[in-house]
This record gives sequence, C-alpha cells and structure tokens, in this order.
Amino acid sequence: MSDLNRGIMKFKGADSPTAIAITAVLVFGSISFLIWWALQAAYTVG
Repeated sequence: MSDLNRGIMKFKGADSPTAIAITAVLVFGSISFLIWWALQAAYTVG
C-alpha cells in the first residue's frame, strides 16, 4: 500500500496517476481562479 492510499484517500485507485492528475488540475485551477478573481476585484482593468 502506498502512502497516497491512506488517510482520507481510502479508496481503491487513490494513488493512480489519473486520480492524481485530476486532483492536481482541480487544485491548481481553483488557485488560479482565486488569484484571477482577487486581481479583478482589487484593480479596475479596462
């Protein structure tokens, strides 16, 4: 059992490259959206 298949990730396939890629895209996409939203709210562009 790998370390990625412990804790809250207790389901079969939690350490698969597909699950890791989907999670990474969601996390980085959310962070990017929040940074974009914060910049739009802080500065008037256009």
